[in-house]
Amino acid sequence: METPANDHPVTPAQRALDTLAETPGAADNTSALDTLASSDVLVPVPDDASDQDAADPGMLALPVLEQQGGGQVVPVFTSELEMADLLPYVSRYRMVPLGALAAQWPADDLSLSIDAGSEHRLTLTSDGVRTLLARP
Repeated sequence: METPANDHPVTPAQRALDTLAETPGAADNTSALDTLASSDVLVPVPDDASDQDAADPGMLALPVLEQQGGGQVVPVFTSELEMADLLPYVSRYRMVPLGALAAQWPADDLSLSIDAGSEHRLTLTSDGVRTLLARP
């Protein structure tokens, strides 16, 4: 599949997510995980972040959403289209290498959801983020 129905090109990160979603034993799919970890993702800038904080390359405010049941998740996206489908009101975002984000992921119970509104979404626990996606 080279382009989805809406004629937008499929990114390598989206292909990796598709592979992980479709392949049994997806956690063992090293190539797809490596592709995903080396990809840049869009991290929405929270509304309450100042312009100065949003532009500071040494600081990244994570948008945290509450899930049903009380869990917390940080949504990130592989493209502007994926982000707009789920969070159309987001006006600011940062491009961040997923592997670098994962390498500094908090040790608490904060989950990561990649393309949460799509068919190829992937949600990982904090341990999964650090184990599967962290790159030096």
